[in-house]
Amino acid sequence: MWADFAYGKNAVYKEGHHGNAILSRYPIVKWDNEDISTNLIEQRGLLHAEMAVPGWDENLHCVCVHLGLFARARRRQVETVCERIESLVPHAAPLVLAGDFNDWRDKASDPLGLLGVNEVFETLHGRLARTFPARLPILRLDRIYVRGFEVKSTKIHRGMGWARLSDHAALAANLALI
Repeated sequence: MWADFAYGKNAVYKEGHHGNAILSRYPIVKWDNEDISTNLIEQRGLLHAEMAVPGWDENLHCVCVHLGLFARARRRQVETVCERIESLVPHAAPLVLAGDFNDWRDKASDPLGLLGVNEVFETLHGRLARTFPARLPILRLDRIYVRGFEVKSTKIHRGMGWARLSDHAALAANLALI
């Protein structure tokens, strides 16, 4: 189903590695993984991919993030995300920014709002999605921000099958280009 993918390793250890991934049914024409770690304990990354969507005037920009657990680190990481988007993503280009923001106090939305993005669950339901822990989600840690799209529907994937894949509930959004 997914013709293209980009994967950025953020942490490598004896048993393996982990990082961010972007899957696409359209050709990924360019991608880059940026280390946004702020300390030696947490390896964090920002994966930025551009897709050529047939019939679109601009490439689709997708940014996948995994931010740190500490508030000071998250603030610096959000600044880095904003700087990258402001410098590399044309304002007219459609944008999806998603991932694990580890932002239970909802402090990331204000600086990200300056980019002209909207969070999809907040747009449709007036609140962020509960995603952690996956078995009984309480905290609102994961987000999907978009620019240049109308949000048609959203979904939180729940159930034991999904909970075995990750300790976070997976999010999905149906979008229409504006």
